[in-house]
Amino acid sequence: MYVYFMKNQKPLNEELIKEHVEHLKNLKSQGKLVLCGPFSDYPGGMVVYLADNLEEATSIAKADPFISSGCKTFEIRTLELANEENNYLL
Repeated sequence: MYVYFMKNQKPLNEELIKEHVEHLKNLKSQGKLVLCGPFSDYPGGMVVYLADNLEEATSIAKADPFISSGCKTFEIRTLELANEENNYLL
């Protein structure tokens, strides 16, 4: 599982926001989107998603219109899921 954190660089417009939402819908239809949203205390947001490897994860992030337009920068992190099923990684 991967997370890309986005940081605002330039103002967004309505068309770009719609393109970003389409990107998210596409990820959802592929079964890759886990969760996403803007931060209320930081100028940016994040997308949590599934990818087979870091190369695919990077391609997905770079395809986000927010990022490809230069309006946001991004940083990817690999997330190891801790939950009841794996005893929270103990």
